[in-house]
Amino acid sequence: MVNFNGTLLSDSEVQISTKNRAFKYGDAIFETIKVLNGKVVFFEDHYFRLMASMRMLRMKIPMKFTLEFLKEEILKVTHELPTSSTYRVRLTVFRKDGGLYAPATNEIDYVIEASVLEQVEEKEVYRIDVFKDFYNYSGLLSTIKTTNRMLNTLAAVFAEENDLDNCILLNERKGVVEAINGNIFIVKGNTIKTPALTEGCIKGVIRKKIIEMIEKHPEYTIEETTISPFEIQKADEVFITNAIAGIQSVTNYRKKEFSTEITKKIKSSLNLSIVTS
Repeated sequence: MVNFNGTLLSDSEVQISTKNRAFKYGDAIFETIKVLNGKVVFFEDHYFRLMASMRMLRMKIPMKFTLEFLKEEILKVTHELPTSSTYRVRLTVFRKDGGLYAPATNEIDYVIEASVLEQVEEKEVYRIDVFKDFYNYSGLLSTIKTTNRMLNTLAAVFAEENDLDNCILLNERKGVVEAINGNIFIVKGNTIKTPALTEGCIKGVIRKKIIEMIEKHPEYTIEETTISPFEIQKADEVFITNAIAGIQSVTNYRKKEFSTEITKKIKSSLNLSIVTS
């Protein structure tokens, strides 16, 4: 079942036309959200990021699009699925049909999809490398989760072809931006670094939570900055964050092997904050 503009439909009943702007122009944004034990995890952060993205893209925000309304619309879908403790949800917002590059209207439609999220054990070995074929250009637009994910798709194909679990995306200055499916952090001593938003990375919800946690920790320092691929080679630890996995430890970058001690501590703190928030 999917929720299309508030109506629950089966996949086969959803009618998306060839004039759909998400299909024709990538004129859409989305949020990937975890629902755990009936709770929409960190939904306030997802909601405010969605609202900010819609405003930036000049989409008309419906009056009914309150935090409470969208939370109920999400749970409406998960309640139709087989009973589970964890669900993966995708909320996609796109401008209504019509127009060429210039839209016929700035009013929107939305689709909410959900699926049972199976518990998967974290891989003991997790290999990454740099994807160099194309760049993720820095700038404010790159911080928004639009449906134009061609770079991520090509990097994922590259990863499969080279027996990798993930790839690092670079910007036009050859600085580290993010991974295919999440933000990236590197640990060196007591300093933890992540690419600044000006590097072109997605304004990740878990990224934000990790930064807030580290800022309050007396033992570690967090830096949002420029990171070169060379710094990854010299790092003690590397980890990737996203809304579904939370934190994924990286164990190998080319011939370099990383430890995971600090990453495990941060992951435990994040999991605790999910349960208690």
